[in-house]
Amino acid sequence: MEDIAYKIIKPEPELSDYIESFWMIANLSAESKEIVVLPNATIDLSLSNASSEPFHIMLMGLENEASQTSLSPNMKIFAISFKLPAIEYLFKTSIADLVNQVRPLPADFWGFNSDDLQNFDDFHVKASNKIKTLIREKMDARKRKLFELIYASNGALTVKELSDKVYWSSRQINRYFNQQFGISLKLYCNLLRFSASFQQLNEGKLYPEQNYTDQAHFIREIKKFSGVVPGELAKNKNDRFIQLSALKKQ
Repeated sequence: MEDIAYKIIKPEPELSDYIESFWMIANLSAESKEIVVLPNATIDLSLSNASSEPFHIMLMGLENEASQTSLSPNMKIFAISFKLPAIEYLFKTSIADLVNQVRPLPADFWGFNSDDLQNFDDFHVKASNKIKTLIREKMDARKRKLFELIYASNGALTVKELSDKVYWSSRQINRYFNQQFGISLKLYCNLLRFSASFQQLNEGKLYPEQNYTDQAHFIREIKKFSGVVPGELAKNKNDRFIQLSALKKQ
């Protein structure tokens, strides 16, 4: 899709415990573009508008299935992809009710407005500065270690391994995950491992590199979360899988 523009900026180290990336996507054409959004194990705050749509801000919860949508003509989206600790320590809320759902936010949330969609680099700076003012509470040491292990391993560690390493029972961890994020720790790790496979699939590598049990397990998990087998996902016909298309242009 030559009419689709992408850009991704990684956060500075000070924000890396809470943010996975800042990103933008824009439909530069006067026609709608059909896309498939894959689960990527993040919570997204997005600002968007289009020729036929007003400015709005949305919070997207965790997704455990692929979803088909369309980019309206001349639509522009600037977004922040958050890691899980941001929900408790920045938003100070629960998103247990937002699995595969979105929550509309006020049009002035965090001081954003439609003018912030004029320049992505300026949006990145403004969002970073705002988020720094929200980091007031030190993260619980046990939770910090848990999330560090989850992200460093791309979800490859088992629930038992994580539980043993942080001295927190798997039952208590799962209660925390379900109450805070709406899914179990195991499912979240599976989603993270799936999203970590995007790069290898984009390179046409169809064998597991993320600690899957075997090839059959890899195929099952890819199909479960994307709706297609690894070969079809890697081909990305018509650039419909938007995250893989974005990787090609980075």
